[in-house]
Amino acid sequence: MKTYTYIVERCPDTDFYVGYVPGFSGAHSQAETLDELQQNMQEVIEMLIEDGEPEPETEFVGTQTVKVA
Repeated sequence: MKTYTYIVERCPDTDFYVGYVPGFSGAHSQAETLDELQQNMQEVIEMLIEDGEPEPETEFVGTQTVKVA
């Protein structure tokens, strides 16, 4: 069993939660609730890895902040 970390954002136009796995092409989904998004992300990742573990397109490093006046 492998653990995947995904990013969650909220769309201001639809008020939906949007999730994606950085560097994992096609690993994204949306939902009205966080619980629904969790289920959707699990399903989409399971479908994508059926044919084997994909090669990451990029490597997620992290986030940083910057102050701007």
